[in-house]
Amino acid sequence: MKHKTSPYFRAKAGTSQHQRFSRIGKFFQAKDLAVDHVSDEKLAINISGRRFETWKNTLEKFPETLLGSNEKEFFYDEETGEYFFDRDPDIFRHILTFYRTGKLHFPRHECLVAYDEELSFFGIMPDLISDCCYEEYKDKKRENQERLLEERLETTDATKLKQSFQQKMWAAFENPHTSSIALVFYYVTGFFITVSVMCNIIETIPCRYINNTPVTCGDAYEEQFFVLDTACVIIFTIEYLLRLYAAPDRCKFLRSIMSIIDVVAILPYYIGLGLQNNKDVSGAFVTLRVFRVFRIFKFSRHSQGLRILGYTLKSCASELGFLVFSLAMAIIIFATIMYYAEKKVEHTRFTSIPAAFWYTIVTLTTLGYGDMVPSTVMGKIVGGVCSLSGVLVIALPVPVSQ
Repeated sequence: MKHKTSPYFRAKAGTSQHQRFSRIGKFFQAKDLAVDHVSDEKLAINISGRRFETWKNTLEKFPETLLGSNEKEFFYDEETGEYFFDRDPDIFRHILTFYRTGKLHFPRHECLVAYDEELSFFGIMPDLISDCCYEEYKDKKRENQERLLEERLETTDATKLKQSFQQKMWAAFENPHTSSIALVFYYVTGFFITVSVMCNIIETIPCRYINNTPVTCGDAYEEQFFVLDTACVIIFTIEYLLRLYAAPDRCKFLRSIMSIIDVVAILPYYIGLGLQNNKDVSGAFVTLRVFRVFRIFKFSRHSQGLRILGYTLKSCASELGFLVFSLAMAIIIFATIMYYAEKKVEHTRFTSIPAAFWYTIVTLTTLGYGDMVPSTVMGKIVGGVCSLSGVLVIALPVPVSQ
């Protein structure tokens, strides 16, 4: 008696051995898939009232996304036994297709911004869009960015038209490139700042000698330097008054660092006008001339790098304070030890703890001028430890403060 053969093993006439084994492989592969689906768990996903169903293994193929990770459990509704998301169901259909096929397509009829928001919510990168849709997606993205830029420019132009004269003036001071007049005034003030700083330097250079006594250029050409200084101060005063008039909040402007710098740069000139002919306060007038060096800080209005440096120092004020505190502690400790180690030496320069501060500051910063040196063995040991500790005292607080 002949046994009947299973259809999967029955070969037709002329069928090769390779084709028969191929059919056998397909049979067992389909059987394995059936077993996988039996052991898998079916999940229900509710997107704004529209119900979707899929296998758990389908979602777990992309564990870095929202639905493929455990984060989706936050959206599980125990009463209905499904995951609820208050999102766009039409776009979610394409997202679920991505989980099933591994290919992300861009729906041409959907809003680009809404599509990007849905991808971002479910943790899917737009770079995963398939090649068939990627170019169109990029083109539409570019068109949308250009449209938003045009709308922003139109909004900016409309805002400028509604601005008052005071607001326009303040905007011109803050961003000189907004108009030609503001840009000219910006370069004019920068020029006079440079002239003021250069005059402050050149007037200290000896120009001639009278009876072997040097005469500085400031004394030899006093009137010429006074005229230049007056011109610079007039420009600075006009700039300060215009900024004060245009400032949205004048009290805040007066308390700002740049406003204080402007006042320090111009106020000594006006005070000095009343002290020039008064011999009793002539020394105070010389002291006031020192404050002209603060005009160099006015360059911070013309340099973005200096402004960034100022903001950086302001944001790191607590860390810098900790560094200064560490240095102050080290200076006081080493100066005290050095004083008691050297005070009995004849003609010692370590006459007091404050006098020893200079030596400890120079040693801690590893400069070592050599104008003050210890004479005792104990003093030399302390000086060596102070020099080595300088590296640690300056370098250690930096990573600690971070």
